[in-house]
Amino acid sequence: MFRKIHNYGSVIKALNMVVLGVIVCISPVSAAVLNGTVSSQKEGVMEGVLVSAKKQSGTITITVVSNDKGVYSFPDDRLTDGKYDITIRVVAYKLPVATTVTIGAGKATTLDLKLNEVTDKLELGKQLSNGEWIMSAGEKGEPLGECVNCHTLQRPLFSKHPPEEMIKVVQRMGLHTNNASPEHPWVDTDFAEQMAKEPSKTQVSVGEYIASINLSAREVWPFELKTLPRPKGEDTKVIYTTYDLPRPDAAPHDEAFDAQGNVWYSDFNTQFIGMLNPKTGVVKEYEVPLRRANGVAQGGLQIDLDPTGKVWFGNMEQNQLVRLDPATGKMDYFKLPIDEKDMADGHITMIDPERMEVDGNLWFNVAGGGDKGGQGSWRLHVVTGEFTHIKYPEGSPPAQAYDVIADSSNNLWGISFRNHNLWNTSAKDLKTEWFTMPDDRKGCRRGHMDNQDRLWCADFIGNGLLMFNTKTRKFEGNWTMPTFSTRPYDAQYDDKAYLWSGGMDNDLIIRLNPSTGKINQYLLPHETNIRHVEVWKGGPNELSSFWVGDQHGATITHLEALTP
Repeated sequence: MFRKIHNYGSVIKALNMVVLGVIVCISPVSAAVLNGTVSSQKEGVMEGVLVSAKKQSGTITITVVSNDKGVYSFPDDRLTDGKYDITIRVVAYKLPVATTVTIGAGKATTLDLKLNEVTDKLELGKQLSNGEWIMSAGEKGEPLGECVNCHTLQRPLFSKHPPEEMIKVVQRMGLHTNNASPEHPWVDTDFAEQMAKEPSKTQVSVGEYIASINLSAREVWPFELKTLPRPKGEDTKVIYTTYDLPRPDAAPHDEAFDAQGNVWYSDFNTQFIGMLNPKTGVVKEYEVPLRRANGVAQGGLQIDLDPTGKVWFGNMEQNQLVRLDPATGKMDYFKLPIDEKDMADGHITMIDPERMEVDGNLWFNVAGGGDKGGQGSWRLHVVTGEFTHIKYPEGSPPAQAYDVIADSSNNLWGISFRNHNLWNTSAKDLKTEWFTMPDDRKGCRRGHMDNQDRLWCADFIGNGLLMFNTKTRKFEGNWTMPTFSTRPYDAQYDDKAYLWSGGMDNDLIIRLNPSTGKINQYLLPHETNIRHVEVWKGGPNELSSFWVGDQHGATITHLEALTP
């Protein structure tokens, strides 16, 4: 998406650092409207504590990080006059009391924060990220990674289900759709039939394992709670703006920018397309009509804009592509040419309409459902409505894509996080060529094409990032994440200097300089189920910035690094 808005120079200049309705320009010497020192009795001054300020009755939260002197500072152009609630994020510590501060009269306010250490193991467990739970559980903790698709690991680890109950819970969890949540527990169409069967050996094993470490037979967990180090140095030089979405059950999965700088998002659990205006924090949502009712899962995955500014939405189990015209609010629907009885649990996931101007075609992907249900990659000619299901010669390598990405000639590139290959389907003759990934890589989950036709993608299982040059037909970049269980989900290059990524487990945003290999890791202000990532140019010091939705928390966060 950045490739497309890169051409809107005047828009980017006008929107350079628009927050809270005013145009601002941050620099290291900006005056502070609120500052102070963070300390504790155990450590003295504390580096790497995230301090957040949210105006009471407001929907926007600003977050900064304390430096090596323990000092935090909010720039004077980020907080307007009013009363603010102050919160923190730092593992193993807490504010002793609820904290508020009033800002006004054009004067700087000093608020020192003295933290108490968290010594109770149960209280500490509530603070751990998913990655810290997996790290604490050790080698046997790998099955826990499947839980984070729908909820945090606090849910199973704090549970009190004994083995016989937890086995049934694990069996049931496996029958929820990928876009289920505790608020919207969508299930597969054959749910009742599958639950009537005896649990599989794997389900029994996983259920018994979780019951062996939860609170069903003990007061605390049978392992040490391990935590990741706090941010330090350059990783503290960052500012975050978090926007609350109006529905508490909103589940923003993917984001995309229009030419005016609005952030469009897909809702993973319900039938909504949303638009956030970063200038004001105002959100407008569009409800998408159901195609398949009767308990069939709702929600969508990828959202993107075509060259004309129309918004496209992959409506998953509803098995339709939705096109929204922002100018009129009119929606058009493109339904798969598959008989309803064959659809089963097939669902439309990824779409790429960005290069439709080349030949009028849009690429998309159907997951699940088998051959009759349309599983695999498709092409839609939007004007004629012609659908083409991509087929591969007998004996071809596996090519069930997780993500589909178009290059500048609108050729299709497919990746999957359980597939050691990357593949290319020609737009001209639909012939496919496969490319084997480096030996230390498992397979990519999501990715983006840059303006040089280089594909950047995230090796989710292998904890790494890759770059494939589609012109040389070679992998020319391969990096491993420095932190355990980052599990990067997506990757996007800013077309200038930095590759950005993030994963579902440890709430760390990655900024990689491919030329030097230098990696910054920025801790998000709250637990965030990171999926798709989106990059915007125009942050402080002309640096790119990063946007991500919290699929579990009804927020969208903008991250701006303050140093190159």
